[in-house]
Amino acid sequence: MASETKPYGMTSSSHSGTTVPPAPDRNKTIVLFGETGAGKSSLVNLMAGEEVARTSPDMERCTLQWRDYAIGFDGGSYTVFDTRGLEEPQLGTKEYLESVDNAYRLIKELDGRGGIDLLLFCVRASKVTATLQSNYRLFHEFLCEKKVPIVLAITHLEKEQRMEDWWEGHRSAFEKYHIRVAGHACLTTANGLEGRHKELYEESRVTIRSLVKNFTADGQKQAWMGGDNLFVSLMRKLKGLLIRSSIVGRKDLVPRLTERCGISPDVAEQVANMIKQN
Repeated sequence: MASETKPYGMTSSSHSGTTVPPAPDRNKTIVLFGETGAGKSSLVNLMAGEEVARTSPDMERCTLQWRDYAIGFDGGSYTVFDTRGLEEPQLGTKEYLESVDNAYRLIKELDGRGGIDLLLFCVRASKVTATLQSNYRLFHEFLCEKKVPIVLAITHLEKEQRMEDWWEGHRSAFEKYHIRVAGHACLTTANGLEGRHKELYEESRVTIRSLVKNFTADGQKQAWMGGDNLFVSLMRKLKGLLIRSSIVGRKDLVPRLTERCGISPDVAEQVANMIKQN
């Protein structure tokens, strides 16, 4: 079922995986992803210019599968899909794989609706980790085959004298983890502050809106042929490993999962056991 389009606010979500024909005048589609606590809901509110997404304490997992919001600014209309935070080992293996499956279903459904215009990777300003790399690889490389533009939104920078300085100091860390993006925005999503912080918040709104407009412009993403032929997903890769599991030992599966799927060794060990038992 397609989401109802309205100027602002949360729309009805569809989680069934049913595909619908893309509307000729459909909103630009943005998939927002990142770890829990990165500020994804606050980022939606920053772009919208009003409180349309419910926020929560940093480590509370408020997005169960995904939520979608129809927002508009500067003459453009967008639907932002706020996805469930993906992180392990904080998540148990079962919950982590459910999160991966949810991501698969969402990307699959949006592909059927007409495609995705932008991947918006929300990152909290802190140390760059392997978990960030895993999130990046899952959405950009496995699910979208590098055919959708991806940009970074770096949050929690209200204490910086100049927010852009953070990127200049940490850019090499992203390169080390092979996280390559088309653009970035250094932001604060902390609303309700006064003085200089309020100015930084308004500056951040201009910055993120400009980034979104630039990278959702027509012609930014490569053409999708549609269907399953070009749709490569993490789950399909796991199925491929399962087919070969009769001749591949459990110890051999672990490095395959860590190297190809970006899963940590501990979780890969458990997933390998699940594959062999199946």
